[in-house]
Amino acid sequence: MLSNETISLIHLNLIQGVGLKTVQVLRDVFGSTERALQAVPDELRKINRLSPAVCDLLIHKPVLYPIERELELIHKYGCQVVTLYDAAYPHHLKEIDTPPVVLYVKGELTPEDALSISLVGSRNAKDYGRKVSYRLSYQIAQRGLTVVSGFAKGIDTSAHRGALEAGGRTIAVMGNGLSVVYPATNSNLAEKIEASGALVSEFPMAVRPKPRNFPRRNRIISGLTLGTVVVEASNRSGALITARLAAEQNREVFAVPGEIFSALSAGTHKLINDGAKLINTVDDLLNELPPHVLSRVQSPTSSPVPDMETVPAQASSVEKSGTELVPSQPSPNVQQSVSTPPPPDLTPDEKTIFDAIEVPSSHIDTIVRTTQLPINQVSSVLLMLELKGVVQQLPGKQFTKGN
Repeated sequence: MLSNETISLIHLNLIQGVGLKTVQVLRDVFGSTERALQAVPDELRKINRLSPAVCDLLIHKPVLYPIERELELIHKYGCQVVTLYDAAYPHHLKEIDTPPVVLYVKGELTPEDALSISLVGSRNAKDYGRKVSYRLSYQIAQRGLTVVSGFAKGIDTSAHRGALEAGGRTIAVMGNGLSVVYPATNSNLAEKIEASGALVSEFPMAVRPKPRNFPRRNRIISGLTLGTVVVEASNRSGALITARLAAEQNREVFAVPGEIFSALSAGTHKLINDGAKLINTVDDLLNELPPHVLSRVQSPTSSPVPDMETVPAQASSVEKSGTELVPSQPSPNVQQSVSTPPPPDLTPDEKTIFDAIEVPSSHIDTIVRTTQLPINQVSSVLLMLELKGVVQQLPGKQFTKGN
C-alpha cells in the first residue's frame, strides 16, 4: 500500500519540468510533498526559490497522464515504488548529485546490492565483446557481487545473462517505464531478472524509450555501483557517458582492452589512456575495490565458466579454464534466417517497412531505398516494430523479421 507522501511524489514525477531541486524546496517550505500539492497559487508564488515557470507547472500540474492511471499501472505490473526519502532507497545512489526522486522497481532491491559493479558497452557488440561481458559478469556474480547494466542489446544483455547463469543477482536500469519491455526480444530475460534481481526505472510507467532517456538513465547505472566496467565501445558510445558519470561520482572506472583494428575498441582504449584501470581478469577488478568491500567478497568457486549460450545471429564459445577474460577464437557466424508474415495490427507505414525487410536481413539504407520514405520516418517506424516484437535489430544497422 503506497503512502500518501509516496503517491504525491509519484504525482510530481509525472509533471515534466519538476525535478529534485523543486521537490526539495517544496518539502522545505511545506514540510511534505502531500501538503505542497494542496498549496494554492498565492502560496506557491510567494516562494522566491521557485521560478515563475516552475510555479506555473505546480499550479496547472500538466501531467503526462492522470495519477489514477499511473497507480493502476503500478498495481497491474506488480511494481514497488521507492522514494529518495525511504530507508530502502539504495545508499550509493543517494550519494550522487541528482538522484532520482522516485524509483519504480519490479523484483526486489536488497542491501546486498550495495556490493555491485556495472558492465556497459556497445549495443552492436562483436562476438568478442559479448563473450567477455558474459564471462566477467559470471565471475563477478560468483564472488557474490550484483551485476548492474542497462538491458540494451549487446554487452548489456550478455552481462545480465552471465550473472543470472552464475546464480547471482543482476539489476537492469531501464530507459523507459516498466510497463514497456525494450527491446521486446528481451522479454524472457526481463522475467528472469525480475525473479533474481530487479528491473529499475525513474520514468513513469508508460513512458516509451526515447533517445534522450538513455543518457539520463546512465547516471543511475553508475550511481548504484562501486565501479563501472566498459567492455566494448566506440568513441561515440553511450557507455562512455556512463564511464564519465562514474568518474564524476567518485566511482572506479575500468576498461577491457579490445581488438586493435576494431572501431568498438577505440572508446575503451581511450578510457585506458585517460586513466581507467585496464582489466584482464576478474581479479584485476576486485583488487581495486576498497578493503572493506574485499573482506565481503566470496571466494571463487572451482566450477568453470560455462559456454555462453548462442545469441541471436551468432554462435559463440568461451574458454572454460582459469579466470582470464579474453575469449577463445570466435566460431564462424551462424546466420538465422527468420521470416514471419506481418501481424494484422500494423499501421500502413509499419506494414510497408516490414515488407521491405528481406530474409535473412536488410540494412536500414536498403529499407529506405526500397520504401522511398525519409530515413527519420523509417528509423521511427523500425523502433515501433521492435517494441511490438516483430522486428529485431542486428549489429551494423541490419534488421530482421521475427525474434
